[in-house]
This record gives sequence, C-alpha cells and structure tokens, in this order.
Amino acid sequence: MNRRLFIKELVKGIKIAALFQFLFPSYFLSKLSASEQIDMVKPDIKEMSLRQIVERKLHHGNSHFNNPFSDKTKGDLLGVLKWKLFSKNHFTSYYRDEPESNVVIDWEPVRRHDGLAVTLIKHSTVMIKDVDQYILIDPVFFKFFWFVKDFTPLAGNINDMPRPNHILITHGHYDHLDKNSLACMSRDTHVVTPLGYDSVFNDLKMNNRTQLDWFDSYKDKGREVTLLPCNHWTMRDPRKGPNLSLWGSYLIKTASGFTIYVSGDLGYFDYFKELGELYSIDLAIINLGAYEPRWFMKSSHMNPSDTATAFTELNAKHLVVVHWGTFRLGDEPVHFPPIQMREEMKRRGLLNHLVDLRHGQTLFYDTFVSTKTKG
Repeated sequence: MNRRLFIKELVKGIKIAALFQFLFPSYFLSKLSASEQIDMVKPDIKEMSLRQIVERKLHHGNSHFNNPFSDKTKGDLLGVLKWKLFSKNHFTSYYRDEPESNVVIDWEPVRRHDGLAVTLIKHSTVMIKDVDQYILIDPVFFKFFWFVKDFTPLAGNINDMPRPNHILITHGHYDHLDKNSLACMSRDTHVVTPLGYDSVFNDLKMNNRTQLDWFDSYKDKGREVTLLPCNHWTMRDPRKGPNLSLWGSYLIKTASGFTIYVSGDLGYFDYFKELGELYSIDLAIINLGAYEPRWFMKSSHMNPSDTATAFTELNAKHLVVVHWGTFRLGDEPVHFPPIQMREEMKRRGLLNHLVDLRHGQTLFYDTFVSTKTKG
C-alpha cells in the first residue's frame, strides 16, 4: 500500500469509525459507572423464556438498558480501524455495479386500496396502509451523515406521501431515527417508540407519544402494536454511551385481519421459535443489510442464512427484506442482499414464501394472498 492510498484509506476508516460510534455502540467504550458495570453480569438465560426474561426485567439496568441476548457490551475503536484498514474486503470489485436510481412512488393506488398495503419507501422505511389508517416505520428520507452515499434518493415532493396516523420507531440509530425526516411530519402525529427518546421528540415538539417496554402493547381501532424483545442496542450520543433508550421489534395485528412482524435491526438470537409459537405471523418484514464482514457484523445484523432460519422459526407465511439498497453500511454491495436472500430461500425450498419488494413498490397483501390462494 503506497503512502497516498494509505492516507486515503485512513481517512475513510476515521469517517467510518465516526459513523459506527452511532450505529454499532457495542464496539466502542461505553461510559458506564462502576455500579452500572454490575448490570453487565448477566444471569444464565438458556432455560428462560422471553416472557420470563422480560418479567424479571433483565433488560433494565440502573440508568441504561441491557441486551440480555449478547455479551458484546463494549469494545474498541481499533475494531473499526482493523476492519477498514487491515481486513480484506472481498466485495470491492462489485461496487462498480451498484445501481443508483431515484425512487418514484405512485401513492394513488395505495390511497384507493381499502385492505392491507405495504410500501417499501427506501432503506428500512416502510409505509403500511391498514384499511383506513397509515403506519410509517423508521422514516429516513435523507442522508443522515454527509459522507454516506444515498443510492436511492427520493424523487418528487415528500408531501405527496399520505400523512401517517402512527409512526413506529424501532431504535435510535441514526439510519432509523432521523430528526430531519421526522420534522417533515405533523407535530401531532402519534409516535410509538420503545422506552426513552424523550429528548429527541421534545426537540421536535412531537408530544403525542406512546412509549412501550418489551411485550407492552398499544391498541387503537381494531389494531394492536406490541413491542417485542430483540438482539440489538442503540445510541444517539457516544459521549453519553449506549443503551440509554430501549430498542425492539414490532408485532402489528392489523384491522384488515393480518399480522405483521417488523424486525428492526437485530442479530440472530435463539427466541424466534418462541415468537413463532406466541403469534401467528402472516408477513415478516426483516432487516437485511450491513452484514459483512461476519466477524464484525454478526452480533449486529443477520445475513441471508440467519434471516432464512429466523423466518422458518417464526413460522411466518411470507417474507419481505428491507434495510438494503440505500446506504452501504457494510462491505457487501447495496444490491447483494435481495439477490443472496433469493438464492438462500431457493436453496432451502422456501422461494415461494419470498416477496420481491423493491424501493418505491407496494405489496397489496390481501390481494396477493387471495391470488395465491386461488392459484
């Protein structure tokens, strides 16, 4: 490596390190006090159900939240620099093929539809229309850091999008909780979040909020939204440390009669089968992206193999993968996740369960299911 290339890669590594302070706090030194360090001594949960873990509040610390499903509670900036400077990237030759395209969404068919419609806007931002109400998941319409390239910029006016009745936030990482995107919404929009995040929404003057702990639910007009445990973490300010707020997946029982699982970001853990036994899931929307290299990403995000296993254990009927194609946050090219997911599902004989949903496209789920049943 010559001097110029080394400096270029070093600068890139520092930029990525700054980004990953926010996205992957488990790899950075947290500022926990000695009393909080005691909370990190986790009891053996192998014989415990998810319900028991939550009832014992093992995810609650003194002034922060714990991830009971992982031992990766803190780490080192050197891990990021090792990845960016000294770890071989096996995907660079494919970067020239990464597609860039403006996202154009025709909202009129969605407005006219009176059943269940799921629109993948970009990244992991999803709009769910359930009969007469709209539920928006993790709205991120813009770049959240200046040096992160957006491969799928939105075309048109954001105000053309139907106004959501509810906004669901899975966790506080900047590619899921973006204040600039939320500022485009009406201040009186109802927001559902895990516990915490007061400072973010107070700044936005969005005070119509419901905060949920794991297994808590919000009910409204025939719908029920439940926050589920998952293997992840969160952070907004690295100076204050990780996990000052909670994170989670969502289980949405819709007024249209279908049940949707929204994973949010998560690493694989041993409780998908239990969730599949607790709930009858029609559609699983699972985040797939930023999963390479595995030695660095495994505890943060699932890869296609993990996702296929999780889908099988959830016993869901159909799978849609999101969190790909917009920002390159791992080594894999932005267009690889759906390709590799299709290959994995085909290998396992599950291809008929996979729904290929691209940015800007809408799945009219009730119509889709009806067609499948008749077929």
